[in-house]
Amino acid sequence: MTESESKNRIVASVSRETLARLETYEQLLRKWQARVNLVSNGTLPELWSRHFLDSIQLLQHAPKEAELWLDLGSGGGFPGLVCAICAEDYGIDGQFQLVESDTRKCAFLREVARQTEADVTVHNSRIETLVPAAAGIVTARALAPLPRLLNWVHRHMRPDGTCLLQKGAGHGLELETARADWQMDVEIHPSVTAPDSVILRIWNLTHA
Repeated sequence: MTESESKNRIVASVSRETLARLETYEQLLRKWQARVNLVSNGTLPELWSRHFLDSIQLLQHAPKEAELWLDLGSGGGFPGLVCAICAEDYGIDGQFQLVESDTRKCAFLREVARQTEADVTVHNSRIETLVPAAAGIVTARALAPLPRLLNWVHRHMRPDGTCLLQKGAGHGLELETARADWQMDVEIHPSVTAPDSVILRIWNLTHA
């Protein structure tokens, strides 16, 4: 999907006000990227496809009654901050919290939230030391291999919660490895932005 096709798809799915907030986000990211490594420099020409649309697609798979959405390892805000900005357009009404250990990235997240008026809480913390959040939705993108990632998810997701994890071509092997230690229900949804990537929707997560 080209950059213009990706932006057109976003334009068709969100309000004019939300689009303006995303454009503010884009401007801030390009400005801050010169001094803080928020995304790979090679993806800057494809921000709308590789980062914005890639994040927004999670909203189609998210339960609307989650109450608390926790994004692990938020980095430059993908997917959590983008989803917070667009949530209302998808009928999702909940509190968004972002977890990031890098202080400079947290400063960026807070500045984007301020300028876009996104209602988010940013935790400058390591995931494993943050007080368990009991979140209804937990998200993460390109953060850690699934067996390790599920330990963090389980710590912060309430028993009836759902996690949405974005994974690449190796997701099948990661799932197979993780099942040695975890029982879970899983749906695998193809990514709209990359043919070899998927969204893993996981619930009923318990130790095997």
